[in-house]
Amino acid sequence: MPTRYYLSLPDPKLARGSDPDTAFRAHGADAFAEELQAALRTDALFDRWRGKQPDPDAVDASLAVTDPQAVVSGQQKDLGIDLVATTSIPSSVLRQRMRLLAGSGWTLTDVRAA
Repeated sequence: MPTRYYLSLPDPKLARGSDPDTAFRAHGADAFAEELQAALRTDALFDRWRGKQPDPDAVDASLAVTDPQAVVSGQQKDLGIDLVATTSIPSSVLRQRMRLLAGSGWTLTDVRAA
């Protein structure tokens, strides 16, 4: 069953993960939403991250889950950006992907059934 995650990027300039290969490159609400949506729909972000691990074959396969039906919208709010992700991906995986993309520059503000 899909879940709706409400995410906030209070300072989009700081919403960057520590590795440029997996971090957000976006500028603007729509671009952040597109990048997160791609990270949920495909395994490209996961594959880039897994390839950098000391033993890529030992990475927990449950982290590779994707949701081809995931939808993310973005909205500029004052100086920050609000994202709403509707997906069947477990929250633990969503959080892992957000840490890769945004580092610590994001917050989860609400979770609801979709």
